[in-house]
Amino acid sequence: MRIGYARAIEEDLDCHKQQALFEEFGCEAIYIESHSSPKLRDELDRMLTATKPGDHIIVMKLHVLADSTRHLVDLVEALEDKAAFLYAVEEQIDTTRGTSFSFLEITKAIADFQSDSISAKTKAGLTEAKQKGMHAGRPRKPDANVKKAIEMYKSKSHSLAEIKEQTGISKSTLYRYLEN
Repeated sequence: MRIGYARAIEEDLDCHKQQALFEEFGCEAIYIESHSSPKLRDELDRMLTATKPGDHIIVMKLHVLADSTRHLVDLVEALEDKAAFLYAVEEQIDTTRGTSFSFLEITKAIADFQSDSISAKTKAGLTEAKQKGMHAGRPRKPDANVKKAIEMYKSKSHSLAEIKEQTGISKSTLYRYLEN
């Protein structure tokens, strides 16, 4: 049996791309997580429980299935114990192949997986921070100080050092605001 497993990821938040992929592969069963969180993966647990010998688990990317290299190893071992197979479409990893992977293929796949996992965790953290009202990057200068610095600069009666001392706006920040 071909089984699809999906979870919301940055490039497919509604899982529509993954579902279309499962249709292409003729999946008879599809498990879709209702959230992107690495915790409480109920559908993953249900899928693993229902997996039988000879089943093929299809995922769009490795980081849809696992959240870390250790988690991936555990899942692949669990599938091997059940005599089931994994196919990660984007990485073109197919455990049904009788041939072995080259060290280069394995290294590239693991590097891509780790990069995807870190990226997904970072984006999730930024989204959560944004929802809490926090903003990434350097804090903005107060508008009143910027206006005062621009007025002082345009008056041509103050040096850049004086402007910085009185407003806290550096020369490069002032020039950046003057360009806009």
